[in-house]
Amino acid sequence: MSIMKAEHLGKIYEGKVSYTALTDINFEIEAGEFIAIMGPSGSGKSTLLNVISTIDYPTSGGVLIGGANPHKMNDSQLASFRRNTLGFIFQDYNLVTTLTVGENIMLPLTLEGVAVAEMKKRTDAVSKLLGIEMLLNKRTFEISGGQAQRTAIARAVVTSPLLLLADEPTGNLDSKTSKDVMELFSMLNTKQNATILMVTHDAYVASYCKRVLIIKDGRLYQEIVSGDNRIAFRQKIVDAMSLLGGEGRDLI
Repeated sequence: MSIMKAEHLGKIYEGKVSYTALTDINFEIEAGEFIAIMGPSGSGKSTLLNVISTIDYPTSGGVLIGGANPHKMNDSQLASFRRNTLGFIFQDYNLVTTLTVGENIMLPLTLEGVAVAEMKKRTDAVSKLLGIEMLLNKRTFEISGGQAQRTAIARAVVTSPLLLLADEPTGNLDSKTSKDVMELFSMLNTKQNATILMVTHDAYVASYCKRVLIIKDGRLYQEIVSGDNRIAFRQKIVDAMSLLGGEGRDLI
């Protein structure tokens, strides 16, 4: 079943000199897929994620998520769609510092008016799944970066979103913590059947995915599909990025 479909997607930023960020992007995400978007700096990967996540609007073409076009919704419809259909995970966590870990996880449920007993039940379940049940009463400044990202992931999945979107989710983490976080993503994908779309510059992080879409100059340039060997898959990603002249940090 198709969860998301991009059809002839284009994005032009108007100004004194207009800039074409995306040109004729077409691809689909099936239920249960784990996909990475990669590309050199300025290739359009972040713009693509912004359009899919409804942060930005396409200039041409469209995006269907769960059969609906969010860019044609009014503000209240779009707000509800984001809370119920999409889960967001950011590089800088975006946690509310005045709330506890548990309150941060519950936040999207609170905004939807979910009953308190149901909120507690879901928060307890997802915090145990992600190994942070002992942190629920702590403030965000009392936890580590890895724990903060686990909290952000818990907040994103507590609503059981149709599509989970992650923007450089390991960008602020050390290598060991990055590995731990990617193991969590892999677990959510394989055991919870979470459908995940992630932007990353890191070939090691991308190697956890099942498919990698590489963007060059705003166009889909190459697709790499995972095999049985993750090390070989990672090497294919590194080789492809090297051909594009990726910067050193693109090849980590």
